[in-house]
Amino acid sequence: MNPEPLRLASAAMATRFELVLLAGPSDLRAAGEAALEEIARWHQLLNRFAADSLVSHINRTAAFQPVRLERDTFALFRTALEVWRASQGAFDITVAPLMAGNGFADSSVPARGGRVGSDTLVLDERDWTIRFKDAGTSLDLGGIAKGHALDCANAILRDAGVTSALLHGGTSSVIAIGTPPEDSGWRVAIGSAVDAPVVMIRDEALSVSDAASQTSLTGHHHIVDPLLQLPAHDRGAVAVTGPSAAVAEAWSTALVVLGRVPLAFPAGYRCIASAVPA
Repeated sequence: MNPEPLRLASAAMATRFELVLLAGPSDLRAAGEAALEEIARWHQLLNRFAADSLVSHINRTAAFQPVRLERDTFALFRTALEVWRASQGAFDITVAPLMAGNGFADSSVPARGGRVGSDTLVLDERDWTIRFKDAGTSLDLGGIAKGHALDCANAILRDAGVTSALLHGGTSSVIAIGTPPEDSGWRVAIGSAVDAPVVMIRDEALSVSDAASQTSLTGHHHIVDPLLQLPAHDRGAVAVTGPSAAVAEAWSTALVVLGRVPLAFPAGYRCIASAVPA
């Protein structure tokens, strides 16, 4: 008889995170609750709408003096800049002014009218600091934060001995640990349509981006093109799988903007949506 799954959920980052735990330590609930606490920690740090978040502190301060980061937070910003460079600017965490300008809620530290471009970010690898070259810079990590939170929750579950689980944030970012009983992987649908393609994943992450999945009060798509500084085209759902949910999420966003898979697309990841040609 297959074990009854333990399901835990919480709200964070304007979405619902859910864990489905099937096998691991004797106290699966404790492991799952620790993972949800980690997701809540990252929500508190990266929430641009909260005045007391780390991102709001950076947005207020980094144009005037460097802001010291913890090792894991510094690594997140490094990853964001690596994807920005490899995607030739199609993924950019300085898009907060564009989000506000296209009818989405402004940041706690007002971003409307600011400068867009990650070339204004300076990371100091020696001191683990971030600073802005331009006072108009404002961060929005909405295209990578959920994936990063899931990566950290995944690490906690694995360290606790969990061997079979599925983690997802709003169904758009997913991590699979092991497999369900008597199956070769976890089956995840790309989109909500009845005939949506289904992907089988095992010990990897999947991220799905769709420009038209959310719209602002003014009718603009929630993914913006940092290069044209306009809402991105509706190309349907674009999905990326690979080892890291943060990297997969950032690249799925970039591919919606680019409409193609560039040569710099990272090894170990794959685009599985037919809407984006290789």
